[in-house]
Formats: sequence, C-alpha cells, structure tokens
Amino acid sequence: MTLTQLWGSLLIFIVCPLLGGLPLIDWITYGLTGRKLARLGTGNISVSAAFYHGGILVGILAVLSEAAKGIVAVFLARGFFPSQPVWELITLIALVAGRYWMGKGAGTTNVFWGIVAHDWKAALLTILIGGVSFTIFRERKSGRLVGLLVLALILALRHPNSGEYIAVAIALAGLLAWIYQKIPDDLDLPSRSAKIGARKMFRFFQGDRAILSLDDKLDARKVGQKAATLSRLKRLGYDVPDGWVLPPGDDPQPLLAFLEPSVENPLVVRSSAIGEDSETASAAGQYITILNVTSREALQAAILDCQTSYSLPSAVRYRQDRNQTNAAMAVLIQKQVRGVFSGVAFSRDPINPLNTAVVIEALPGDAARVVSGKVTPERYYIEVGANGSSPRQNSENGDVPRELLQLVAQITREIEDLYHGIPQDIEWTFDGQQLWLLQARSITNLHPIWTRKIAAEVIPGVIRPLTWSLNRPLTCGVWGEIFTLVLGKRAKGLDFNETATLHYQRAYFNATLLGKIFRRMGLPSESLEFLTRGAKFSKPPLQSTLRNLPGLLRLLEREWNLERDFERDKKRYFTPTFNLIQAIPLSNSSPSELWERIDTILSVLKQATYYSILTPLSLALRQAILKVSPEQLDNSQTPEVASSRSLADLAVYARNLLPIEQLSGYSCPSLFAYLAETPDGQNILEQFKQWLERYGYLSEVATDIAVPRWIEDPRPMRALFTRFLFHPPQPKENAVPTQAWKVRLVQKRLNLKGQATEIYSQLLAHLRWTFVALEKLWLKDGTLSAQGDIFFLEFDEIHCLIENSDPELKERLPQLIQQRRTQYKKNQAITHVPFVVYGSPKTSFLSAAPLPAKGRLQGIAASPGIAEGQVKILTTLQQMGEIDPQTILVVPYTDSGWTAILARAGGIIAEVGGALSHGAIVAREYGIPAVMDIHNATHLLRDGQRVRVDGQMGVVEILED
Repeated sequence: MTLTQLWGSLLIFIVCPLLGGLPLIDWITYGLTGRKLARLGTGNISVSAAFYHGGILVGILAVLSEAAKGIVAVFLARGFFPSQPVWELITLIALVAGRYWMGKGAGTTNVFWGIVAHDWKAALLTILIGGVSFTIFRERKSGRLVGLLVLALILALRHPNSGEYIAVAIALAGLLAWIYQKIPDDLDLPSRSAKIGARKMFRFFQGDRAILSLDDKLDARKVGQKAATLSRLKRLGYDVPDGWVLPPGDDPQPLLAFLEPSVENPLVVRSSAIGEDSETASAAGQYITILNVTSREALQAAILDCQTSYSLPSAVRYRQDRNQTNAAMAVLIQKQVRGVFSGVAFSRDPINPLNTAVVIEALPGDAARVVSGKVTPERYYIEVGANGSSPRQNSENGDVPRELLQLVAQITREIEDLYHGIPQDIEWTFDGQQLWLLQARSITNLHPIWTRKIAAEVIPGVIRPLTWSLNRPLTCGVWGEIFTLVLGKRAKGLDFNETATLHYQRAYFNATLLGKIFRRMGLPSESLEFLTRGAKFSKPPLQSTLRNLPGLLRLLEREWNLERDFERDKKRYFTPTFNLIQAIPLSNSSPSELWERIDTILSVLKQATYYSILTPLSLALRQAILKVSPEQLDNSQTPEVASSRSLADLAVYARNLLPIEQLSGYSCPSLFAYLAETPDGQNILEQFKQWLERYGYLSEVATDIAVPRWIEDPRPMRALFTRFLFHPPQPKENAVPTQAWKVRLVQKRLNLKGQATEIYSQLLAHLRWTFVALEKLWLKDGTLSAQGDIFFLEFDEIHCLIENSDPELKERLPQLIQQRRTQYKKNQAITHVPFVVYGSPKTSFLSAAPLPAKGRLQGIAASPGIAEGQVKILTTLQQMGEIDPQTILVVPYTDSGWTAILARAGGIIAEVGGALSHGAIVAREYGIPAVMDIHNATHLLRDGQRVRVDGQMGVVEILED
C-alpha cells in the first residue's frame, strides 16, 4: 500500500462515518418545517420520516442529500483506490456505520445510490430481480432481507474471483440486516405515529395511480370527505380496513379486475359524495351502503346502485335545504369486518355539549345495527383521563367490555385533537381482536366552536344590547381588514362579520372561523387549540410563511409605519374630533344634534379601534421576536400606571400637608368632609378634581359604554385615595434607560399602545356621555321610563327613534326594554359560563358551578414573585372592602380602571388575560406576584381561603381547602 493509499484509507475511516452521521435530513426538515425529527414518530432521522413529517418536497430533498452521501463516498474511495473496487464497498460500510451510530438511521438510501455509483449494472439487476428498488425492500421485513440477499449475490457474481470482494459484499449486506433488527421500522412499530413515513415515500416512488386506495393521500374535493378522512387516519397508523376509491366519472373496470370479493372475503360498498361528512352537513342516511358483496358481478351492481343514490329525491332535497351545490359521488369499497361489538362514539355530547364525557352507543354485532335506527343501543358516558372510573350507562347490564369502551373513548378524543379540537363522530367495530375505525366526521350541530379566550379580556362581563351593537361591527370590521390584508384573494368566502357573537350575553370569538383564517395565513395547526385550550404556538412552517409572504410584508409595512400613521391620524382625526365635541355642551343639545355628535365620534372610532387592536399585537410580536423581558420596559405612559402613580403622588403631597396621625381613624366620607373645611384640604380636593378630570374617562370596563366612568361615580376613587393616604403604595422604579436597540424598539410600541388606549377609551367615554344626554331628554318626554334604558336598545333602534322612521317601535319600546332587562338579569345571575361553547347551546345546558379546587391551578405567569395570603373574590369595584398586602385578589378580568385597586393587593389571580394585560402591567409595576388565565377562578376559590401565588411559574397552590 502506497503512502497515498495509506492516507486515503485513514481518511475513509474518519471522513465516511462523519459523513454518514451528518444530520442533513434533520436540518432540511427543520429548516423548511420547523419540526425536529428526533422528537417525532419513531425518532428515527430517516428519509421515510422526512416524507411523512415534512411532505413531498422535504422527502425529495432528503433522498437527494442521502444519495449524495453514498455517491460522494464511492468516488472518494475510487480516487484513492482506482483499481480496487472492494474499497468502494468498505467505504459504504464506514458510511453506514456512521449513519447508524451518529445519525439514527439505517443508511439504506446511502447504500443504494452508492451501489449505483459503484456498479450501476449490479444495481439495475437488483431492481429487476427484486421487482422493486432497494429502498422499497424496507416495506416488509421479509422483503428487506430478500433484497439484501439478492444484492450480495449479484455483487459476488460480478467479481467471482475475488474472495476479498465477496466477503466485504456479504459483510455490507449483513451489517444492513443487523441494523434493520436494531432500528424499529416505521411500518413494523405498533404506534400509530410510526407507521407512516415509509408508506408515504414508497407510494411516491411507485408512481402507480391507476387505482386509488386508502393508502394514498386523497383530496376530499375529488373523492369526498369520507374517503379522504379514512385515508388520513390509515396513513397516520390507525386501524382502518383496507379500501379502494372510485372517483366520480372514472371507469370501474380496472378496479373490478383488481378486486376479488368472495364469501370468505366480502366487501362493503359505501358512498363518499363530494360534500358528505363536511363540518356543516353529514348527509347521514342519504346515500346507500351495500354489505356482503361476494362477487365481481355483485360489486359492479353495488357500485352502480351507490352512484345512483346520489340522485335520489331525498338526497337532492337534503342538499337543497343546506344550499349545497350538486357535485358528484365517489364510491368507497372496503374489506368488510365481522364485528363482535360495534357502535358510534361522540367526542362531545351532541345533546348536551357541556357534558365533558365521551358518549358511546354500542351493541353486539355489526355497526349497521347501531345506525339502523331499528335497535336501541346501549349508551355509555366515558370520562377520558379519569383513573379507574367506571363508565356510566343508561341500562343496568351493559354487554360491551369496559376496556373496549375506554379504548374507543381514548381514540375518539385523539381524533378530535387531530382535527384541532373540532368535535368528532366516530363509527367503529371490534372483531374480537382489533378495533377498526369505519368513519370519522365532524358533529355538525356543534359548529361553530366559540371561545371566550381574548374576548373575555377585550370586553368582559354581561353585555347590554347597545354596547354590543356598536362593538361587534367595529371589532369584526377591523379584524377583517387585518386578515384580508394578509390573505388577499384567499380571504374570499370568509365572513368576518361572524368573528364574534354573544352567548349568555357574554362575548365569544368564533374559534372555528379564526382557526380557518389562521391556517390560511400559514400559522401552525394548533392555532385552534390556542383559542380553545390555551395551547402554545409552534414555529410556523417555512413553506406556509413563503406562501403568505406578500401579505405578511403588507402587514409588516403597516406595523413599521404604525407610529407615523398614528401621529398623522391623531392630527387629522382624533384631536379635531375631541376639540369639536368638547366645544359643544351636551346639556343644550337636541336629539338630532346629539345624534350628529354620536355620528362624529363613530366616524373616528373605527380608526381608533384599529390602533387599539394593532398596537398590542405589534407590541407582543416585537417583544416575542426581540426577546425583551417586561422588566426592561417602562410602563409609565400607559393609562393604568399613569393614573395610579398620579393618584399616589397626590396622596404623598396630602400627607405632607395634613395631620395624618389625627386623621388615622377617619373613614373616606369623613376624610373628604374634613378636607372641605380647611384651606389645605380644599387645595387637595381641587387637585383631586383635576386628577378626576384627567383620568375620569376610565372605568371598570373601558370597552363597555354602559358602565359608568370614574368621573360619574368617584366614590371608589375617593376610597382608593384614602387608602393611598394612610398606606402609600411602593411602585417600582422606572426601568433603567438602556441603549439597546431592541429595548428601544419595543418601548416605542409600549408607549404607542398607551396613547392608542387613551384615545380609544376617551372616545368611548364621550360616546357614553352623549347617549346618557340623549337618554335624559327621552326620560323627560316619556320615550324612556328609567335610567339606563337606552343601553337596552340597539344602535339602529335609537336611530329609528330619532328619525321617527318606525312609529310602531315607540309603542313597543316599554315591553321591549322590559324583556331585555329581564333577560339581562337572568344572564347576570349565571355565575359559571363555559370557556368554550359548541354550536348554539341553550341556557338549560349550563352546569352547576364547578366544585372548589384542590391542589394547584395552572395559569399564565404574569408578574414574578411568590405571595401567600387569603383570597378575596372581587367581581366589581363596589365590593372593594379592605385590601392589604396579605390579600390575594381574585378577579374576573383586569381593565385599566382596576389599576389602583390591584396596587393594594399582595397577589393577583385573574380568570382571563395574559402577560400584556392591564393587570399584569400593574402587578409588575408594584412588584406584585400575579397569575392570569385561571378559568372560573372566582368560583373555584372562595373568600378567606389561603393560597400561594407563584407569578414566575404561573401556578396557584391551594394551602387550605
């Protein structure tokens, strides 16, 4: 061996294992999709895993990268040992060893393409004799071993006189066979997530599309939702009977020639119409299913009968009633399973959507008995996740085994999770050994899904008609504008007016619609779970980001110019509007003049709403992307902090003028009476009045114009001033000025958010005061009979009254307002409303208040620190009472109007909100530990209960039951 060859051999044994272990597949998949293969499926970093978890493009790039490794290795050996082909095989052995020990893979693709570069004739013979490519030998264990044997024999026959070459060829085949035994193959593993990648890759390379099967990736627009769903479940590893699909208009002869039904192996012919099993129309029972097809003649007739059922009068009428356009019928043929037990399962109760159990209806025998309507099935209610809990049923003696019911319930909820939390209706059968899925579809009467996440913080509490008739079009309109900006033409068909609604007179956002919008925008698949279950977003796939790049750039341009645009609109619209409405006194205005004033405010309120939505969104995005912590920011320009600080400063000023020791026993009313009698006190009262004029536009719920502002009822603020006077709060120092460009960029957005919130809240306050002035006029002339009546009218109704365009409305007014007041009181009395609502539930579905919590509650970390104390439930400012550093305040929400109250507490727990909510900002301002987003906290906890609040981890520990 020459010196060059010696160095070459050393290089081969060093470089090739490193080359084999180089995780190119993992890098490609993560770069294009944001997913780490080591954490998915089997954990193997393989070509099949790339195809499954990354898609066709990622799979092709993975194949090319692994092929390049094999080819490079062979040419490396050929460069040092040009006349010794055995070294090329040795190089492949080194490559495979590195691939296995460092790269978590078998190296099959490396070897196949290495063999092509080494001896293309041997590779071609292997393909011809084996009938499939070397890579596809992995489809079954026997196929792999046969393929390796064929490869070893062909290589040996190519060099029959070289015992050294034959030994190395056998060693290469043996090493691969040994690795196959060590690495679990995706198709051999029992776990569903591990059965798929190789199948997807193999189907891609086979190129046979003459006959569609459930192993293919099927498009619901071409073969119907039923077949497409079963295809997806099968490819994900769920046990679905083998099946084949005849698309509309296709010739059935190839399929008839391929299938061989018999008495021993009967088939079932099922419909898979375009539009069937959709989110809004299941078409259950509209088309026919033919069982026990045992011959090709019977199969041909069954296919024709199934296709013909699409035109049955009842089916045509069904589609017409649901405004569905006529499409076509695909036919699904499957192997028939002889069921021992069969049934249907609902991931959510379609009768009572607030029931948390999975509902299962089952009977001994085939599934057709359960859905036939001729036999009453046994009904079971299974609580998923309840350790050792027995299924509840509606009959005394159930025949279905408990273990089978638990398995069905678990799979039903798994499939609901798979479809982003959309409730699912599952048809299943059990053959005595295996549970088979026959169908999965959305439960149509549970659509859409509504969530209080975000909505409960934006506009909390029970909402009166006038507030909602103004807020809904404003909010839906602005969100629609933002979404359309990003989606462009892909926004077609989305009704943004359906973004929000009221249930029990509380605001809910349309999670189904928003989930659809988020997915069109390329956001991760868990976007719906974020809205309904609080799941965290993962990194969006690069492919989706690129597809939405034009729209995202348009949004980025808006975000970048937000400060400039706000200043422009402030000069052009906001300031002139404030000057105009403040110049005209409300007391001397007629109804028509007041209406003109309302119209003037509304003309700029939409633009203010735009900034009130986009500035917090911009702040959150900048803070997340630039990784700036809340502690690095100065909140002094936000209304919630500025109002609290200025009131605290006034209290400090008053302490220096007043004999505090002599006044220590004074209550709030007696203190203000004392202040009115002394010169210094009158000075303080004047400054308090100025403070109230400056911040009097704030309230408990700034977005609800039916809620009085501080200036209308200053008693809570007087009480707070009294507390500040005797127990001054200790706010933290302003954030230390920093030159970091990241902090400056985020701080600008925080300051802008404060300005936008102030203008938005002030406009709403002026709108309220204008409606109150109009109400006073109508109370005088008898149009209205009680204070607050105007807020039980809708905006258009008020316009009709002013224009007198509907004379009958004025006659119906007393009865209409009384009905709405009664309904409002009923909804106010509902203390426990669901966080997520399915479809259109009735009030009667509401369950009792949740049982008191035990142990610990998990929420969102909002302000670091740990505090122990006694719980005080506070649902309105009027319930304030005594609050001290030992008090853990539990509140339903935190608007800027709550600021000063929260500043007195030792810890804060809120039912809604996040790290950027008003309560979180105030808590961080005063160093108070706070946890947000503890659903139903005001009912799970009780007054006097001792708890520990961990604001760093977002955990509330219950120390005393």
